[in-house]
Amino acid sequence: MSAPSDQGKAEDFKRATASTLRAMAHNTEVQVAYQPGPSGLAGKRARLPSPSRALSPPEMAKLRGAADAIALRLRYHDDALHNARQPASHDAREAYDALEQARVEIIGAASMAGVAANLRGRLNDECESNGLDQMTQRDQLPLAKAIALLARERMDPASIPDSARHILGLWRDTLGPDAEAALDELAASRTDQSHYIRAARKLLAAVDLAEAESEATESEDASGDQDSGEETPQQNNSQDDEGESQSQEAPLLAAQPEMAEADTGEEETGEEGEEEDMAAEAGDAPAGPQNRRSSMPSDDNSSYRAFTRVNDEEIDAEDLCDPEELSRLRQLLDQQLQHLHAVVAKLANRLQRRLLAQQTRAWEFDLEEGMLDPARLSRIIVDPLLALTYKRELDTDFRDTVVTLLIDNSGSMRGRPITVAAMCGDILARTLERCAVKVEVLGFTTRAWKGGHSREQWVAAGKPQHPGRLNDLRHIIYKAADTPWRRARKNLGLMLREGLLKENIDGEALLWAYRRLLSRPEHRRILMVISDGAPVDDSTLSANAGNYLERHLRDVIREIEAREAVELIAIGIGHDVTRYYRRAVTIVDAEELGGTMMRKLTELFDEDADEIWSRVSAQHAALIA
Repeated sequence: MSAPSDQGKAEDFKRATASTLRAMAHNTEVQVAYQPGPSGLAGKRARLPSPSRALSPPEMAKLRGAADAIALRLRYHDDALHNARQPASHDAREAYDALEQARVEIIGAASMAGVAANLRGRLNDECESNGLDQMTQRDQLPLAKAIALLARERMDPASIPDSARHILGLWRDTLGPDAEAALDELAASRTDQSHYIRAARKLLAAVDLAEAESEATESEDASGDQDSGEETPQQNNSQDDEGESQSQEAPLLAAQPEMAEADTGEEETGEEGEEEDMAAEAGDAPAGPQNRRSSMPSDDNSSYRAFTRVNDEEIDAEDLCDPEELSRLRQLLDQQLQHLHAVVAKLANRLQRRLLAQQTRAWEFDLEEGMLDPARLSRIIVDPLLALTYKRELDTDFRDTVVTLLIDNSGSMRGRPITVAAMCGDILARTLERCAVKVEVLGFTTRAWKGGHSREQWVAAGKPQHPGRLNDLRHIIYKAADTPWRRARKNLGLMLREGLLKENIDGEALLWAYRRLLSRPEHRRILMVISDGAPVDDSTLSANAGNYLERHLRDVIREIEAREAVELIAIGIGHDVTRYYRRAVTIVDAEELGGTMMRKLTELFDEDADEIWSRVSAQHAALIA
């Protein structure tokens, strides 16, 4: 039989490709996973398409090209430089990332002939599959892809396949002198990422994909990067795994900076002692000039921003209280939810059976060789010459999955809603862990009522107009995706702690959970949001438009759903969240939460999930009406 030898060949090829990738990247810590779907890079975790057992030569070449592209990204790319100058709009970010990928591939291809052949074959396959050889009009090729190919052509004309030359000629004829000069600068600076980035931003501005950068910004970067060399990206990549996690997935709404590190040393009692003073100023009208971020349009007062991020906090649950109190809160949670535990556990078992059924192996019947099929033995008796009585076991494609549960920790969730949410998160984590599905449980609230230190700094600055978000965020990690349930179970009891639940700023919390999911290596990512109301923060809304937080939430949801990198679900407790989320359901009583969570996840794992969600949403809309 040929199957075992074919499988052995595929395994040998996978090991050799992974070893070559690490060697080219100059990093032995890179993890290589073969999974269904496109290739990608998240931190030091490289994802390559799963090869078939037959492993034809074209498939081998395609895999080598994908592996080489990732290895060169790891070797020659510096995320810190890249992310610092990333444009805000989606199309501009797409072109910006493509220009950087072109740079690292051109550098690698110049010194390695085999790599150059692999990359040319990969690019040719992409151009043919996208139909570039059939395009007759310039507008048929998106601008972001066109300028990336034009940059490749300017750096190395031989790298462009024949299938793309005609359409690139149409685009080339329309470029202005500024774009031509930027392309020449790209080619001249390809070995210096800092200078290359400046040229890339000039090119994006020349074709109206992004705004031109200020001269002050360019001069600061030039003076700060004089000593940067070709090996700097490799050094930074080996030292900063967290920064690398955003190399392939551009950060959402890039005008916002990353949150600063949390200052966890401050006592919560100190915050609460200042809340009364903050509350007295909540109704004051803002006044004075507004200091704007350079990435924000100077004439747009409605753009979402934070007045300061210095006091924001991302913290593990166990760091918010001592171990004894955490154990007491967990015991309280278990005592209060004994009756609900049985109901939710029954539904969890149903979800587990559904997931395990999808992971089981399938059989191919009526074969002439393989394992003898006992169910077909009667055929031999009827016709001894009939040979189709064998079967063979097949591996089904089950995409590895990670689920994030984002729970609203606002004051309105106090009581039964937060208790049920905590227990359901516990049951969900246990159930999915049995099915080899990673689960992350996160919570979001603020560090204080009525603004906290952010509002204090705003008042001290003279209350400038349009300050943006005026409260200190607190994002809590109850259970990380890679943490076993047995080690994190106590953390979920923290939701019952008196004084923890305060304001809710949903947009930034959703963005935080989304970015964490993007850094995961799993092929399928699911984000489930549990909330009982619209985003509310009195301090922020008193100094900005009344729909300021809600508008930002809608923008974030729209961007996440448009990208389709994460499957987004929402469950509203006594609040209609279907007006925000495409996949959403509203429940009236918190006691329905456990069953609803399990049913929605079960439906999501069905093949006809979109059809089911449409039907369920219509049913709930009718009930609410």
